[in-house]
Amino acid sequence: MSLIVEDLSVEIGGTRVVDGVSFEVPDGARTGIIGESGSGKSLTALAIMGLLPDGALASGSIRWDGRELIGMPDRERARIRGREIGMIFQEPASALNPIRRVGVQMSEAARIHRSVNRRDAAALAVDLARDVGLPSPETVVDSYPHQLSGGQRQRVGIAAALAGRPSLVVADEPTTALDVTVQQGILDLLAGLVTGGGVSLLFITHDLAVLAQIATHAIVLEHGRVAESGEVARLLSAPEHPVTRGLLRDARATLWRPGGTS
Repeated sequence: MSLIVEDLSVEIGGTRVVDGVSFEVPDGARTGIIGESGSGKSLTALAIMGLLPDGALASGSIRWDGRELIGMPDRERARIRGREIGMIFQEPASALNPIRRVGVQMSEAARIHRSVNRRDAAALAVDLARDVGLPSPETVVDSYPHQLSGGQRQRVGIAAALAGRPSLVVADEPTTALDVTVQQGILDLLAGLVTGGGVSLLFITHDLAVLAQIATHAIVLEHGRVAESGEVARLLSAPEHPVTRGLLRDARATLWRPGGTS
């Protein structure tokens, strides 16, 4: 299944905050969206998921497996979200319900979209916790979000996104709030899901060093527009747009070099 975005625009209060964005995520691909804060990258992700804030209006085209998502009835869109396209949010602490055990939240998409009963959902939660590398899975699933570390909560978020067995995962800055060591573990986990599980990935970030480790192609956004696009290797070696060159300088300031690690 492929995602094709063409001339996507998002308006909020009469202001166009995403303007004519186009890109593709072919089946099995790892595609990135990168830009500074306010560039429109997260709104692009939310438009794909049908989760734009109240008052935001999307136009253009978002086609998933040949189906147009813009203008699709909410009920039909909800059947795609979680089952065919999963999302990992930037802040797991706010994405997770603080008064529900994480095992219930991890298996929710499976209960909704795959008609899994409660007993099987509990077993699935343990399997998902194990798959994403959470320690003591049987114990973790009975925990509440506040009882876990930031990295563990993010792994719970990844497990929840995978529960419905989606073909595409949209990851919105999933490593931003994590320290470098934990961040690397999350990147390795996501890369493994794509290469080993046949899942396509759309990865949103402001960090070119992070993008280099996870994506092969990317678009660079500035003020809601595509400033540059192409293979990540080319963006690293020969950036054409000033905003891309600035992102590369920021990456180098973290002691990262193309071909190395941060």
